[in-house]
Amino acid sequence: MAVAYLSGTLPHGTIGIGWASLRGLPGPAKPPAGLELLEVHAGLDRIAAATGPGSQARRKAELRSLFARATEVEQRFLSGLLVGEIRQGALEGVMLEAVARAAIVPAAEVRRAAMLAGDLGSVAAAAIARGRSGLSRFGLTLLRPVLPMLAQTATDLADALGRIHPASVEWKLDGARIQVHRAGDEVRAFTRNLADVTDRVPEIGVAVRALHTRAVVLDGEAIALRADERPHPFQVTMSRFGSRLGVDELRRQVPLSPFFFDCLHVEGDDLIDRPETERFDALSRVLPASMIVPRIVAQDGGEADAFFQVALARGHEGIMVKALDAPYEAGRRGASWLKVKRAHTLDLVVLAAEWGHGRRRGWLSNLHLGARDPKTGGFVMLGKTFKGMTDQMLAWQTEQLQQLETSRDAYTVYVRPELVVEVAFDGVQASSRYPGGLALRFARVKGYRPDKGPEDADTIDTVRAIQGAASEETERG
Repeated sequence: MAVAYLSGTLPHGTIGIGWASLRGLPGPAKPPAGLELLEVHAGLDRIAAATGPGSQARRKAELRSLFARATEVEQRFLSGLLVGEIRQGALEGVMLEAVARAAIVPAAEVRRAAMLAGDLGSVAAAAIARGRSGLSRFGLTLLRPVLPMLAQTATDLADALGRIHPASVEWKLDGARIQVHRAGDEVRAFTRNLADVTDRVPEIGVAVRALHTRAVVLDGEAIALRADERPHPFQVTMSRFGSRLGVDELRRQVPLSPFFFDCLHVEGDDLIDRPETERFDALSRVLPASMIVPRIVAQDGGEADAFFQVALARGHEGIMVKALDAPYEAGRRGASWLKVKRAHTLDLVVLAAEWGHGRRRGWLSNLHLGARDPKTGGFVMLGKTFKGMTDQMLAWQTEQLQQLETSRDAYTVYVRPELVVEVAFDGVQASSRYPGGLALRFARVKGYRPDKGPEDADTIDTVRAIQGAASEETERG
């Protein structure tokens, strides 16, 4: 639990405490008074368990009791922990290295165990208690999700093939990432954030249960398709993951199709350390072609480009370029997977929003956009945009952003960096206006990405690479 708290997460999950709950609490206790880890954990357990009549009063009393015994420093930390202000992308990596040093074990072994366990806290306990032998017990377990492997961004197809060759090339679908486990008759579906969504996507379970294999772990995408097999906008697909109610009607209105591109386990055989070619061979044996993302092994750039153009013509985002000899690097944004899109897009974090004018009066409209800085764990502002937003999106973000508010002035509401938005743009230009020295040209919103957290946002290094590639292209021209 110490590792979880220091990583900025609550082992209890969401316990329903927000900024409003923190108002009117007692002032700080004077040192040497203070809280112990176990009593904080027990108190938060009681808050999380409080339900039914009178639960609000019990939760408030428990919270007051904790804060009354906390020093000023402890109150600040506890407040940040409860409302999610401590969590940011670099913290878990820092904690991973700290666990490795404390346990005197290789950081790579801690990282691998954490990826497979999906929980650094339990890995830390095993490492400190039993060292390397404790870490060796963590493996891929059916019905328990592992962190997904992620891709880096290539500036274009030539860049991708220059970095990976020979390579497999597959369509990049604009769907929702899913990891599906089957153990006998039980099938579980998980999101990229490891949330169990089995009950929300019953057709995925039906499709996987129809396979001949009895034990399998698949990685892929769920996507809503039109009658002509072209994809609906991403937000339509994501609408299926947002509600536990009326699933049968939602399924009738927006059916999801599963497409898989990787196989991590089949019939007792873990494939996570096998090369991509072996994992795809296993995938091809287990699944019908209709459930596999289209893929080729590109012999040259011309063949890869033709395949790329077909993907775009079918309405998909672009392609993935993957190293044939690479293992599945769970939880890492590895260099052996590269994504290539037609138009530049970035997943950025909303840092603030300005109130609209005219027809948009009363709505938060102009978004301040930030890229993740892996060196500091913070975010670097790249500009603003109010383009590409529907009335529905404006109303939604006005409500959501005010819930994340940290401060405001006459024109702007500043927020905790938690919402990720996909932004299309025409290029990157030098700018003295923003701290990173860069700004996006003609940025417009494609949609919010509720399946991604701020730790999944694109980095300022990626933005610099895009600008550098464009500059080289201009010089060649």
